[in-house]
Amino acid sequence: MTEQFNFGGEIVWRPSPEHIAHANLTTFMRAYGIRDFDELMQKSTSDVEWFTDAVLKTLGIQFYTPYTKAVDLSEGIQFPKWCVDGRMNIVHNCVEKWQEVNNGKNKAIIFEGEEGISQVLTYEGLNKEVNKVANALRSLGLGKGDAIGLFMPMTPEIVIALLAIAKIGGIILPLFSGYGAGAIVSRMVDADAKALFASDGAFRRGKAVEMKSIADEAAGQIPTLKHMIVLKRTGQTIKMNEGRDHWWHELVHRQSDEADTEITNAEDPLMVIYTSGTTGKPKGALHTHCGFPVKAAQDMAFGTDVHRGDVIYWMTDMGWMMGPWLVFGSLLLGATMFLYDGAPDFPAPNRLWELAEKHRINQMGVSPTLIRSLIPYGDEHFQKHDLSSVKCFASTGEPWNPDPWIWLFEKVGDGKIPIINYSGGTEISGGIVMGNPILPLKPCAFSAPCPGMAADVVDESGNSVRNAVGELVIKAPWIGMTRGFWKDRQRYLDTYWSRWENIWVHGDFAAIDDDGLWYILGRSDDTIKIAGKRLGPAEVESILVRHESIVEAAAIGVPHEVKGSELILFAVTAPGVERSDVLRRELQEMVVAEMGKPLAPKAILFVSDLPKTRNAKVMRRMIRAAYLGLELGDTSSLVNPAAVEEIRGAG
Repeated sequence: MTEQFNFGGEIVWRPSPEHIAHANLTTFMRAYGIRDFDELMQKSTSDVEWFTDAVLKTLGIQFYTPYTKAVDLSEGIQFPKWCVDGRMNIVHNCVEKWQEVNNGKNKAIIFEGEEGISQVLTYEGLNKEVNKVANALRSLGLGKGDAIGLFMPMTPEIVIALLAIAKIGGIILPLFSGYGAGAIVSRMVDADAKALFASDGAFRRGKAVEMKSIADEAAGQIPTLKHMIVLKRTGQTIKMNEGRDHWWHELVHRQSDEADTEITNAEDPLMVIYTSGTTGKPKGALHTHCGFPVKAAQDMAFGTDVHRGDVIYWMTDMGWMMGPWLVFGSLLLGATMFLYDGAPDFPAPNRLWELAEKHRINQMGVSPTLIRSLIPYGDEHFQKHDLSSVKCFASTGEPWNPDPWIWLFEKVGDGKIPIINYSGGTEISGGIVMGNPILPLKPCAFSAPCPGMAADVVDESGNSVRNAVGELVIKAPWIGMTRGFWKDRQRYLDTYWSRWENIWVHGDFAAIDDDGLWYILGRSDDTIKIAGKRLGPAEVESILVRHESIVEAAAIGVPHEVKGSELILFAVTAPGVERSDVLRRELQEMVVAEMGKPLAPKAILFVSDLPKTRNAKVMRRMIRAAYLGLELGDTSSLVNPAAVEEIRGAG
């Protein structure tokens, strides 16, 4: 039985004729004689080869040897071959080809550090720095097919290193800058990594956080590792291992700023991004030169409407897919990426808005968690800044609650700036569903699937449903899809393709309302079913965070003999709030009033924090496992592991 869906609302934003006329999507549709978005979706999902070829041409992707066929599906939908016979290197398209535009003087990177330093790199300057690092890597004997890790803060050097690895035909291994040694080891060993880019440390909330000792501990457990290149970011005293370790400024700066680019096959490995599952070791999603970067640029162009010269910022870390997404997408479009290395509310809650004004940011990627944390500080922090450069806000990583969405839209954006909601994954190379500049928006909603994504919502029998909750699935291949899990073909098939024939099951809980807008309501394995009623965590969490005393909330289901599951809620209180039984009763009454007595929570527990990844995704599976005293699975992606222990104590 499919439960009725009632999460929708009223349309609050419609694009102006000017928005529509100047949108990249409109330009694309005009070029191919497509009347409207519905026709685009139909054609892009029914004729994958046409759409792939059209996107590659629109993005101006250059090949040393042209492809003979955009896609070959002879090995099945699970294992397409893209850009058949094509020879290229994505770095040529990201950096080298832009040397001919304005002599490479356009800005590629704007950087600001938490301590206030700033730096600008033009495309010409970026090209020279990438060439130096490519030469440095080759001087160490590294080359095509060698896996190299990135364990650094979000400075220009991490972008330069990423591109240099690709330039020599190596394999990029992005690592979350907050990882412990064990998480680095498991990923680097799995990929047989030969080198690691590291940093002495990073700045966080005014303090220098040391990173090199973590890299050292990991390096001692990676048999294949031969070299570590270390960036001097904080100037902390660190230990250098003679023969293995090289200071970036000493090794790189003595290199020539001219270097050959490795000519690779379009489907040669470019990057392996590891993602954590509920159980077992992390999964290495394999991406190629003509895959991940192309999908990233397509979504950035069609969804956030990034044009050449725009400045786009996304609050992210290179170890999360949005880091490489920001790099590849912005550079393929000839835009400017903004990097900020620090806390977005330090030294004051206006830091984010100050950055937007100072650097004239056009597209600003935030998270619901960040916005919820800023609301209690009041409106004056954004009101004192000129945000007229911002064309859109954007968000991904977790579902919105209505109240913070509305605050950002109505207060900060004055009801005029769209919030481009974006949801997909590492294995997708970007989005399954996304807002865009030519379709209307409702709070917390996604306008539609991304062009080319044959997405659907289905019930437990695999039948399409509307205005009801179901599983998010994809029914046709797309160029950004992972080429499988690194050295684990069967796990890839089991994870995505084993439930229904030739259908990718993404593992998200979704719905489409009567107006055709989409909602992602959390992981389907986070779904709570109480007495036959299916409950999305975001729906009940939204109720709690409406209370002025509650900053964040998480909902889980725990086993119940009769009802199947019962509801447990975790609430993070605002600073200075007394955690009283009176407050607990108020919250209980709010949930019952909105959801009904059958969905009344068994318990509401107050905690200091919720376990999250660096991209602010709340890890409900870990909350549930900790509360029930179960095995936690892979915890390496957590930025705040102490939160798990607090929950374990509450269980």
